[in-house]
Amino acid sequence: MAITLTDAAVSRISAFLENRGKGVGLRLGVKTTGCSGMAYVLEFVDELNEEDEVFEHKGVKVIIDQKSLAYLDGTELDYVKQGLNEGFEFNNPNAKSECGCGESFNV
Repeated sequence: MAITLTDAAVSRISAFLENRGKGVGLRLGVKTTGCSGMAYVLEFVDELNEEDEVFEHKGVKVIIDQKSLAYLDGTELDYVKQGLNEGFEFNNPNAKSECGCGESFNV
């Protein structure tokens, strides 16, 4: 099981954590919602939970709970800028379909 980050994602997450001044990493998870069934959740983590899995890439930690890991295994997190738009993109091999905005998916 693995989660990977592109260099652009590493750079952006590092900048967020540095500006925030605290935190051990970024939590990546899923919740039931959205137009396709499941939505990605990103939030800062100040303390690890016992059941958390931690993936580290170039010093940046991505923390995932066991339930979410089943849906996110193999996912690559990227950070993309296109014109005035910018944000995280999820390259999730488990997603069978995604909504038009890319914020939710179905497995």
